[in-house]
Amino acid sequence: LVAGMAAGIAMSLLFGFLVLTMLANQVATGLSLTIFGVGLSAYVGKPYTSAATSATIAAWPIPGLSQLPVVGQALFSLTPVDYLAFIMFAVVGWFLYRTRAGLVLRSVGESPQVAHSVGFPVIGVRYGATAFGGAMAGLAGSYYSVVQLHLWQEQITAGRGWIALALVVFATWRPGRLLIGALLFGAVTGAQFYAQAVGVPVPTQFLAMLPYVATIVVLVLISRNPNTIRLNAPASLGKPFFGAA
Repeated sequence: LVAGMAAGIAMSLLFGFLVLTMLANQVATGLSLTIFGVGLSAYVGKPYTSAATSATIAAWPIPGLSQLPVVGQALFSLTPVDYLAFIMFAVVGWFLYRTRAGLVLRSVGESPQVAHSVGFPVIGVRYGATAFGGAMAGLAGSYYSVVQLHLWQEQITAGRGWIALALVVFATWRPGRLLIGALLFGAVTGAQFYAQAVGVPVPTQFLAMLPYVATIVVLVLISRNPNTIRLNAPASLGKPFFGAA
């Protein structure tokens, strides 16, 4: 897991160098590095394809709570990494809205020129935020191999990183809404596996599409009111910062 986080930080810092220091287009750079990362992971991981992990992380049921019907198995019989996801949701929400550093981060996202004028290191803050995001993405990716599937294969995440990106838009950059969206997506994914297990007479390819179709439908509904997205999205999202301006 630590190695996965380190890899995520390395890729995010490369992205940061290209877009923050070299001022490359963020969307084009992100797409290019995504393609590069897929190929790099396939090349580096080729000797490990389909090899089972020698160790994993077992679930830690919470006494009493894990015996509750439905929610017990869903929320209180998880691995430490799953619990960490909920903890990080609370930590990030607290950091963004209850700390001075979080206020600085949000000010850099809203108006980097103003933040720069009062002495905040805009580029440094953006590098830090990008590295943190890379660490969390690396942790999430390594979760699939180490905890959930116990093996590695090419394209193991099946594009769920794009779902995470869509969830940010769905949540309009609000941590609470993001948690709800993530749980809804997880529920749809779980329903897909359940339907396959009980033998629902529907092609497996269609069932595999359900989480992505649900995401597209939600994004279409949200996009009907673009003012909601513009109201909550950081005002300088995707815009380069020129320190001398």
